[in-house]
Amino acid sequence: MRRHHTYAVITLADDAATCAVWALADDLRTQIDALQTQLREAELRLEHLTRTTITGLADRIPAQTVAPAGSLELPEHLDYPRILVVFNDTTGPLRARDICQALDFELLPKHVERTRARMKRLVTIGILTEAEPGTFSQKQ
Repeated sequence: MRRHHTYAVITLADDAATCAVWALADDLRTQIDALQTQLREAELRLEHLTRTTITGLADRIPAQTVAPAGSLELPEHLDYPRILVVFNDTTGPLRARDICQALDFELLPKHVERTRARMKRLVTIGILTEAEPGTFSQKQ
């Protein structure tokens, strides 16, 4: 009879442990649901703040200006006039790599890409044209 009593105590202990684990799992699921709700709310607020910030920054970007008598103003950086001098001294289209060589820049990808971006900006403001992708010439 004692053996049966010991078995019953172990079974009750196992049942109590199992119930405790189930209760813990249910509690954790409830906490996870609450945290997911808080996360969704935080993400929505963050999205709103980001949109508001970007809109505010866009309002601060100055509009492109045209100088009197229809001549276009160059962006404020020393490379822009230097790029135009290279175009004035040559005939025909040039690539960003050609400009880098003429300006004694190291032919590193970052220098070539920066020069290409500046040349594209000169296209945007109407000083250069891009006949073929990556090939630039002065606007006639």
